[in-house]
Amino acid sequence: MRSERARPGARDAGRPGRRSPARIVRLVAFAVIAVSAAASCRPSDRADVVLYASIDDYVIRDVIRLFNRAHPEIRVRVVGDSEAVKTTGLVERIRAERTRPVADVFWSGEVFQTIALADDGLLAPHVSAASDAVPSGLRDPDRRWHGFAGRPRAIVYAPQRVAADEIPTTWMMLAQSRYRGRLAMADPRFGTTGGHLGAMKAYWDRHAGPGYYGAWLSGLAENRIRLLPSGNAGVVRAVLDGEVDLGLTDGDDIWVMQDRGHDLGVVFPAHSGEDGPGTGTLVIPSTVAVVAGGPNPDAARLLADFLLSPEVELCIAGTSSRNVPVLAPVPAELVPYVPGDRLEIDYRRAAGQRTDAIRMAMEQLAGGAR
Repeated sequence: MRSERARPGARDAGRPGRRSPARIVRLVAFAVIAVSAAASCRPSDRADVVLYASIDDYVIRDVIRLFNRAHPEIRVRVVGDSEAVKTTGLVERIRAERTRPVADVFWSGEVFQTIALADDGLLAPHVSAASDAVPSGLRDPDRRWHGFAGRPRAIVYAPQRVAADEIPTTWMMLAQSRYRGRLAMADPRFGTTGGHLGAMKAYWDRHAGPGYYGAWLSGLAENRIRLLPSGNAGVVRAVLDGEVDLGLTDGDDIWVMQDRGHDLGVVFPAHSGEDGPGTGTLVIPSTVAVVAGGPNPDAARLLADFLLSPEVELCIAGTSSRNVPVLAPVPAELVPYVPGDRLEIDYRRAAGQRTDAIRMAMEQLAGGAR
């Protein structure tokens, strides 16, 4: 069974149509013109800025290329990490360097561990016209981090091996015995999976009772879910290779493989068994933060403002990641990749549950890790 094209608002995103290369070029060209107009606001001397980024390389390259055109006097030194420990490795590095920071800016592909860094006093307040434009629900009350360009959490499945009536419409359905031996997710101690578990626990504790999350984990354990050390991209690869039929992952990892010609089904399950606004898909924003005590504060603020621009969001949306803009209108061709109903969640509350949610998951599920 091949996936169907998604309708705007549908939970099952199917296999959306390919993005027009000409449209991508127009978006990027528009971004270049717009950011070049801001080039008059520059430090007087040549400066370096160190960017720690848990973002895919192909996204970083496009964005830094635009920044360099607007600010040729500033050299950006990018420090990344591997897919398996993405975000967590850089977070721990920032903690280890607290007495002598190396990074100036932290661009993360998620929000939960950024919140933890802010709570540890490792991020500096950043107030500007660009940061003012970020919606209040996507920024720290003390302005130490700002969110943008979100990615949906989704289930990827093999259309040839998953029948239409087996496609899960809620996350709790994955605890059903029909999925025994057919599931995988990334090791939750790294990347966005742990944050999603924290969001699940926070939401279910409040709306379904404190035992709901534990019951879901018990069902996954009975189904012998595999915890993969290779991250969300590894989950998609496991589905493609026939190791499992369904996997919990991020939307961008699916879109990349679809762009390479692979036939993959996508569904955005609800977090509740009842239809209604605010019960749907968790969209995890990327975050930008200025590192407290970083060596290049002026250049850091300039880079942070650049990242928090609608032009950058459109540039990212034009890549295979298709991150959902929050600072710019969603382009029409991106609509099929955007969940119709999004989970209403307090990201701080979810971040507060992340550690317990991961601990519970590892206690119940680690026996299935390989």
